[in-house]
Amino acid sequence: MKRRTLLTGPAAAFAATRVSRSGSPPRKVITGTAMQAYWVTHPGLQARLNELTATVDQMARESKRLYGRGLDLAILPEAAITGEVGTEALARSFPFAGPISETFGRVAREHRCYIVVPTYLREADDPPRCSNAAILLDRTGKPAGTYRKVHLVVSGDGRTMEGGATPGRDHPVFDCDFGKLGIQICYDMEFDGGWRTLAAKGAEIIAWPTQSPQTAHPAARAAEHRCYIVSSTWRNNASIFEPTGKITAQIKAPSQVLVQEIDLSYAILPWSSKLRKGEALREKYGAKVGFRYYEDEDCGIFWSNDPKIPVREMVQALGVLEAEDELTRVREAYRRAGVPEA
Repeated sequence: MKRRTLLTGPAAAFAATRVSRSGSPPRKVITGTAMQAYWVTHPGLQARLNELTATVDQMARESKRLYGRGLDLAILPEAAITGEVGTEALARSFPFAGPISETFGRVAREHRCYIVVPTYLREADDPPRCSNAAILLDRTGKPAGTYRKVHLVVSGDGRTMEGGATPGRDHPVFDCDFGKLGIQICYDMEFDGGWRTLAAKGAEIIAWPTQSPQTAHPAARAAEHRCYIVSSTWRNNASIFEPTGKITAQIKAPSQVLVQEIDLSYAILPWSSKLRKGEALREKYGAKVGFRYYEDEDCGIFWSNDPKIPVREMVQALGVLEAEDELTRVREAYRRAGVPEA
């Protein structure tokens, strides 16, 4: 539910996108991501599909090994199917129908997971065109939707974008059985509009297939919009950023696959003497509560491991406020005191 706020103007609009999810039962999501470069000669479509399905297979095995159950979401890197397209995006693009749809549909059904499949997508248009896209398949192997990269990289002379690709126009949010998923691709990271739109639509996880390995910028986006961001990259690292802005899990070379369980029903708690860096909740609830507390940030993220007790109930029993509630309390005091809008 959205927290009640007394703010007005820009501050109110910003606060409205910050949604507390602590009142829901635990929603554990096992997410797999990858780091693999594609600056190589393209091996042909079937060989590339074999490589990528082997990557998803590896994620699924890791999920079973680490958590004893199957993968929920697999995210592959930007343009994983096509690789670099240079100045010939349309010529090197592929339609989704046919081998791509059949291959990933089978893998999604086999592992009962969602898969984010990035490619330069040949659109079914006349005249022909292509998009830098990420197609989401559901657990039954059916397409759940497509995101087309809005912020394509512009050539030095300003005449083309990504070898002649066509930019997307919207930022859809997809309703998955575990929660709401958004997608951004690489250069989208630099532009506020898409992130704000996804937050306003309630995105809880944002998949970020990318060639860029940056971490500071996605960390700031995750903290600002209170969402998880999962990067799937070509180099340096693949990372999972939590809503505090911290990196929950990360891989670097020579590792290529990362699998991590997250919980979408969480509470972010600021420093409090009652909380004692989370130990007060641990003493009261034991293994029923999980958390990561960051002393260097004076905050932590907390979740329930008991389907019968949402983490909000645990927090309220301790008598502490979630981060957004604390800010609402303080801003109301500022309003009464005539402090300029905060």
